[in-house]
Amino acid sequence: MLTTQEVARRAGVGATAVKRWTDAGLLACVRTAGGHRRFARREVERFLRADPGAAEPAREPWLGALLEGGDPRALEALLLAERARAGAWHRVASTAGAALEALGRQWADGAVSILQEHQASERLARALARTCDGIPLAPEAPRALLACAEGDEHTLGLSLAELVLREAGWASVWAGRRAPLDELGPALSRTGARLLVVSASAASSDPLALRRQAEALGQVARTGGVSLAMGGEGAWPVRPRTGARFRAFDAFHRFAVAERERMGR
Repeated sequence: MLTTQEVARRAGVGATAVKRWTDAGLLACVRTAGGHRRFARREVERFLRADPGAAEPAREPWLGALLEGGDPRALEALLLAERARAGAWHRVASTAGAALEALGRQWADGAVSILQEHQASERLARALARTCDGIPLAPEAPRALLACAEGDEHTLGLSLAELVLREAGWASVWAGRRAPLDELGPALSRTGARLLVVSASAASSDPLALRRQAEALGQVARTGGVSLAMGGEGAWPVRPRTGARFRAFDAFHRFAVAERERMGR
């Protein structure tokens, strides 16, 4: 049996990509008593042989749809097709997240320009927004306030989180990029949000800065009497004193469903 890190080294990707493959149901694993993933060597070899050119199952047709202009509805069609295949929107979010990682590696390798990467990200953000609008929501659905970590400008993680929240029965209120910490409390009160969701991208790589933000966000959540979820690839504390830290969309979906049920909504 192989660990997540060993599979990642064999595939030439980060450990997060391997976790997303399993979350999306693309790569089978078992769990140890401590909750860690373990992979059968034969299953890993079969999986990697399925795409010998890339070792990245989300690469096609996702990268093609992201990078090619064409019909602006093509990405929406791809999102819907993936939903039909995977059976749940949080699994679609995992697959789309893996595609974004592949896009980021192509940019890092010089295979795509920064402008192409920005355009692809914007296309996906718009497709996700339109897709979320099409998911039915109860009129009395509880609200979640979505914000980027202070100083962080990357909103795609929030767009994927919104898709998961919508599936779990939550309405979203956007605070967006570079959200000032001192304005989140008033925003929670003004909107009546019962959940604060904050995303930090890989660009937020300072553990000390994010630890301080996590403490401040915890105070905001406690004062407002709301739940707190922190996600993304940023260097959040692994176990914050208040709230929960998420790396996988399936776990975030379970949390969102449980929180809504706890409120009796």
